Amino acid sequence: MAKPEGNEEDWFTKLDEELEKKTTQITDNFVEQNNQKQVINKTLLEDLFRIWIRFNKINVHFSMAPDPQGPAAFATFVVYPEQWSFKPDYDFAGVDNLSLTDRTQTRVGDSLKSWYYSVDSQTHFRMVFEYCEGEHYYKYAGWKRIFSQYVLLDLPITKFEEKKYHDVLADVIKNWYESHLRRDREIVLKHIREKYEKGETFTQ
Repeated sequence: MAKPEGNEEDWFTKLDEELEKKTTQITDNFVEQNNQKQVINKTLLEDLFRIWIRFNKINVHFSMAPDPQGPAAFATFVVYPEQWSFKPDYDFAGVDNLSLTDRTQTRVGDSLKSWYYSVDSQTHFRMVFEYCEGEHYYKYAGWKRIFSQYVLLDLPITKFEEKKYHDVLADVIKNWYESHLRRDREIVLKHIREKYEKGETFTQ
């Protein structure tokens, strides 16, 4: 059978150019977002660990994820915990979840949590304050803890502003710190409820 007029290779050449263009666009976007995520995570890890150290001085014990000392530790220490530096080969862009959790309470500790999620190929960043409101008895599931989250930040990482993030973080930490000094947990919870938007509520 004779080939139709026009070379079939021309068709594929055009398609191949379009695919190559798409590859470049997506790869560049991925690299750009990866770089932004790396910068954000480096800032977050340093801030959260400095907060951990500050609270530790008043015997308020937090756990942190990722763990500064665990198998996948991000820090090396000269004198623990004050004198430290980032591991040069640490994969900052690979961290998807960060948290600081209060372990001094008898109930499940209040937490500052942040994570990344994707919307239409765009990476977003969310930071919340999460706490346990109490327990409820469910007929078929038994006792469950009720958790509430209040949204501190929620935005595409391309619009992440370090000043805005630090303003929000400082606002929460000052109230959290005072609530420990006064031994009154309601100080931070009241502030969070009044100032920030309520997010998800769930049971565990």
